[in-house]
Amino acid sequence: MMNTLRSLAAALAFAVVPASPIMGPTAAYAHPAAPEKLWDGFSAPVGMAFDAAGNLFVAEWGAGRVSRIDRAGNRITFADGLSGPSGLTIGPDGTIYVASYSRDEVYRFTPAGERSVHVTGLATPAGLSFDRSGRLLIANRRTNQILTVTGNGGLEPVIDGLRTPVGAVQTPDNGYVVSNIGGGVTILRPDGSRIEAGEAFGTPGPGVATTKDGRVFVVDYGGTTVREILADGQSRAVADGLRSPVGLVVAPDGASLLTAAWGDGTIYRIPIPN
Repeated sequence: MMNTLRSLAAALAFAVVPASPIMGPTAAYAHPAAPEKLWDGFSAPVGMAFDAAGNLFVAEWGAGRVSRIDRAGNRITFADGLSGPSGLTIGPDGTIYVASYSRDEVYRFTPAGERSVHVTGLATPAGLSFDRSGRLLIANRRTNQILTVTGNGGLEPVIDGLRTPVGAVQTPDNGYVVSNIGGGVTILRPDGSRIEAGEAFGTPGPGVATTKDGRVFVVDYGGTTVREILADGQSRAVADGLRSPVGLVVAPDGASLLTAAWGDGTIYRIPIPN
């Protein structure tokens, strides 16, 4: 399975300003948290997102499906017959968006499961997210860009010149943090300047998540940790002992993260440290 993940990789310090893009403390954690196992039996889980009702949606690359887990822990297949589902995000209206890494498309699902093609013509799309203005952000790995979809269905670059991006989030001051499967984490500040962070990562994966107060977390699929990106451009492990974590989402309680591990097909909970 690790060889398959490596195939996905082959195919998949900044100055202080008045409003820094990344919030949170800067000291290292003495002891990263031990992840709490929630559910197993997934087939190469990647993208994850919660809807407004607290249902968790999981894109399973290996099975070509999206699973849904309700608040009681009951699991069903929400959609199947997909080709390389990778990124997954949910819009403000409850619409579910899923990237097909293999078909270079993004699908749109109603909450009832009706599917349509949202956009085509991509180049190995990986992570998906929404920015603060409601634009869908697509990590378009092969063109080294973060793209969005225009009103007429076209594609428009938001960020260019990246290193095989697979995930991105916007920060509260309208900057961005991008994980690059080719190496490193790019911090893009609102003035357009960039910092290449993430030296402690083996290989950053598609899982990038931000809390409401602007703390940013990134999975290290080439390692065993989930790490917080700090305001000085460094990072610290908030959890360790995972087998190639790939997906990441902030839980509805705002106090924990859920991460999906490619290596053992398991979803874990991680407390967000103070």
